[in-house]
This record gives sequence, structure tokens and C-alpha cells, in this order.
Amino acid sequence: MDANDNELELVEMATRARDGDLRAFEELVLRYQGRILADCRYLTRDDSASEDLAQEVFVKAYFALHGFEGRSSFRHWLQRIKVNHCLNHLRREKSRQPVPLDEELTERHSELRSEPDANQRMEAEADRSRIDAVLHQMSPTLRVPLVMRDMDELSYEEIAQSLGIGLSAAKMRIKRAREQFRALYGDDSR
Repeated sequence: MDANDNELELVEMATRARDGDLRAFEELVLRYQGRILADCRYLTRDDSASEDLAQEVFVKAYFALHGFEGRSSFRHWLQRIKVNHCLNHLRREKSRQPVPLDEELTERHSELRSEPDANQRMEAEADRSRIDAVLHQMSPTLRVPLVMRDMDELSYEEIAQSLGIGLSAAKMRIKRAREQFRALYGDDSR
């Protein structure tokens, strides 16, 4: 018995199976899931969506299994479902127009605002931790005016007045603080 005969036998068994008996179809899924997943990735160039797309292809195939007429191999029939499904996905993605976050519309309607995903939150938290660590390595003489200027957005004049130093001294400290910050932040040997 060659692979095509076995494939047709599995399709027949899956078609005739009672509700809830998925063993034959599961065997077909196991046989083709790697190829379908790889093709979904290749067609859409969207790693994040390709697993969902591949799963959706098998769901469509399962519910359309009674319509499989055997004029082509099951693999080719499944490939056609996959191609059509991926093309539909690409059309939907192309038609989506992202709404810029800075538009007045998004400010008025909270449901249009999107929260950063978990990865973005983790990266932001890692960045904050790294910035905090670098700032703690700096002397207060440089750290304080840097924070006042870059985080609190105070003017050079306000910083000089608050610290009781001259304007040129405030500018020089901030310049040196930025240089030191860049050097410490870029040092991966910590």
C-alpha cells in the first residue's frame, strides 16, 4: 500500500467516522501540519499569524471533508484550502488601515486606543530598569541636573536657579551627564 492509498483510506475513515471520532483526521493533520504551517509562514510572511492560519486551514478542511471528491490527492485539496485562506488573510490585512494614535479621534474614544502588548510592556520595564541602574551609578552632581532637564523638562535657567549655580555650569553638567549616561548605558560589560 503506497502513501496515496493510505491517504485515501484515512480520508474515507475520517469521512465515515461518527461524531467525536477524530482519530483518522488527526492522523491527516499530523501528516501535513508541518508543511501547512511552513507554507502559511511563507505565503503571509507573518510568523505571529501563521500558526492560527494553519489551524484554521485544518478546521476548514474538517468541515469541508464531506465535499472532498477525490479528483486530486487530499494533499493538493488541502493546499488549495491553505492558499485561498492565506490569500484572504492577506486581503483583510491589506484593507486594514491603522489609526494613528495621535489623532484627535483616538483621544476622544477610549475604545480606539490600544494598550501595548505584553512584550512591549516587558521591554519598556527592562528599559526603565536599565535607565534606573545607570542613573544610580552617576554622581548626584551630574544625575540631578540631567533628570531635571530630560525628565522634568525644566529649562537651563530653572535648573541653574534651583541648584544655585550659574547658567553655564548647569549647561556643562547636563552635557557631561548626557555623555556619562550614554557611556554607561552603552556598556554591555556590566
